[in-house]
Amino acid sequence: MMSRTFRSLCCLSVTLPLLLLPACMTTATVPVKAVAAQGRTLLAQDPAQFQALLASAKPGDRLVLADGVWRDFRIDFFANGAAGAPITLAAQTPGKVILSGRSNLRLAGSHLLVTGLVFRDGYTPTGEVIAFRGDKGAVATHSRVTETVIDAYNRPARQESDHWVALYGSDNRFDHNHIAGKTNQGATLVVIRDPQHGLDNRHRIDHNYFGPRPSLGSNGGETIRVGTSPHSRTDSHTIVEFNYFERCDGEVEIISNKSGANIYRGNVFVGSAGALTLRHGHGNLVEDNVFLGMGKPHTGGIRVINRDQIVRNNYMEGLAGKSFASAIAVLNGVPDGPINRYDPVVNAQISHNSVINAASIELAAGADKERSAPPTDSRFTDNLIVGADDTEIFRVMDSVAGIRFDANIQTPVKKPALDVPGIARRPVELARAPNGLLYPTDPALAGTGVRRDLVPITRADVGVQWYPKDQPPRGFGTGQTLDVLPGDGTLSAAFAKAGAGDVLTLSRGVYRVEEVLTVTRPLWLRGPGDIRFTRPTLFRVEEGGSLRLTGVTIDGRDAPDATGNAAIRTADGMGRNYELRLENVTFTGLDVNNAFHAVAAGKGTLAGLIRVEGSKFEKISGTALKLDAESDDLGLYNAERVEITGSDFTDVKGGVLSLYRGGKDESTFGPRLDFTDNRVARAGAGTEVPSLRLYGVQGIRITGNRFTDSGGIKMTRTVGEPLVTINDNEFSGTPTP
Repeated sequence: MMSRTFRSLCCLSVTLPLLLLPACMTTATVPVKAVAAQGRTLLAQDPAQFQALLASAKPGDRLVLADGVWRDFRIDFFANGAAGAPITLAAQTPGKVILSGRSNLRLAGSHLLVTGLVFRDGYTPTGEVIAFRGDKGAVATHSRVTETVIDAYNRPARQESDHWVALYGSDNRFDHNHIAGKTNQGATLVVIRDPQHGLDNRHRIDHNYFGPRPSLGSNGGETIRVGTSPHSRTDSHTIVEFNYFERCDGEVEIISNKSGANIYRGNVFVGSAGALTLRHGHGNLVEDNVFLGMGKPHTGGIRVINRDQIVRNNYMEGLAGKSFASAIAVLNGVPDGPINRYDPVVNAQISHNSVINAASIELAAGADKERSAPPTDSRFTDNLIVGADDTEIFRVMDSVAGIRFDANIQTPVKKPALDVPGIARRPVELARAPNGLLYPTDPALAGTGVRRDLVPITRADVGVQWYPKDQPPRGFGTGQTLDVLPGDGTLSAAFAKAGAGDVLTLSRGVYRVEEVLTVTRPLWLRGPGDIRFTRPTLFRVEEGGSLRLTGVTIDGRDAPDATGNAAIRTADGMGRNYELRLENVTFTGLDVNNAFHAVAAGKGTLAGLIRVEGSKFEKISGTALKLDAESDDLGLYNAERVEITGSDFTDVKGGVLSLYRGGKDESTFGPRLDFTDNRVARAGAGTEVPSLRLYGVQGIRITGNRFTDSGGIKMTRTVGEPLVTINDNEFSGTPTP
């Protein structure tokens, strides 16, 4: 038998055999061409010819799109095949038919098969890229989309919503597809249920590769959602199995279940922030899944809500998430609440799960005045809980009298949070088995935790074979290194020629810039150059851009007195996240008016990371880092992580940082701030302008800083359980008047 290495899962050099599927599931690996009955093969060279051929297509026929780029092609694949003789829409060569621009695919009818297409370099003209529906309520049944790619097919603005895949109708299958790079709002894949076509859908979603999805910074970033709140107390019978989720970080719900009687089985989650969430709906089964967090912040496991949920034989290792993103979170519910809130947990069966080196298991999670109903009639049995040290990972937020604990094993902890007979605490020695998972070496514990025959599906066994899962890096320093001499316009000329990942090396001297430098790709400027600019903005980060500055000086003395000046700003409404790094950078002379900022974020933008190290900010009339462009109640914010270390802020009238996250929504993790070992002098303006203004920030670490003659720290809590650490800081003098 062939073998694959486990390195793709958790960077371990253990071999992992390929998944052996039961006989009833062997169709998962049957080549597409072997499924369709013999019929005609009809080649279309353009959209008009495709429509003409489709009009005459019969069961068993194969409609083939010629290789090439099909731009602005709205495919309406409406037809009826037959059982064993579907009508097929296929690429002439898998991966060589590119749907770009404003293209999409709708399929309606029965027994249809789609394979081999690639959607990229554009976005859908409607609300869905692939929709299992047509006009006037027509839907698809007994149809399949397989070996198809949707790659970064995003709308220009992140808050413009769409779904990449929408399953309507019933008995459809979506399998062996490659879906990666969604950055705008809207769940990646949704199951849409409505009474007209039946709520019992029986869809199957399997063997797909769900690739990286960066944090959305608001609600609506799920990778999969099955159902919606209005019909969530009815059954869907959808199966989601043997999919691979890699770095799916859109929001706290990687999978959002909102219907009943669904099965989530054999999926693998790698480095994905968030959890598989049983948000609504009763009687769902979650089994044989593997969650590998690798210590990444907010990586979670399974969140349990509602009645009759079964969570068994799941493996969780290295999950760093807490609260709703805990390895296992059992929520409190709302007594007699509306259908869109949290139904109480009743009769949950949580058994034979392994939780290894995780940060948290939270029981009665989310308990508050509204969510006041703790779990009842539930069981927590035969689970294995192994900690990295003797720190307790159980967090109990309300009564757990309604949970029966039996035959669980936990490694010893200093201060147990649960004093129940059903949790035995004892040392456990682990060894990694051929399937790549950790198990106790003691034979007496063979029945505790996950089964020995659990075999995680590998990255190589999902998606398509002809499209790469590892895209070439386009980060800082991956391109050419270009030397730029001092002078008037020399930096502007070099900037215009630089490609993605290029490094512009500056020499000592003055670089005069008389235009806004637009950043539309990752660029790195380094060197001792002194950059002086004559426009209200020096750098404007736009779609696709990221900026790294090292060792340069940015001098705004020649900038005009214009409203809202900023040395670095971002365009409003960017679809993709960006990154900003400032290393040993000096900002000075930004005081030609009363509101000149060093960095200002635009509305509707999100930085995955803003990192400031060893830099100096002096003579600034505005705010050093102004990250507060959002002002609504949707939970939006402008930076996921802000890290400021070892830097000096002097005479910064508007304060060092303004970081904002509004709203009460609990779907996001950020912002997170680390402000360490900095020196702040004469920052802020009296008590009205603090040095640090933090509104709704979810993670705060302020330590080892020195504040002199400066405003204080103003924090406003809006939602969630912010983690706040403030220590070893020194405050002296009088705030600047």
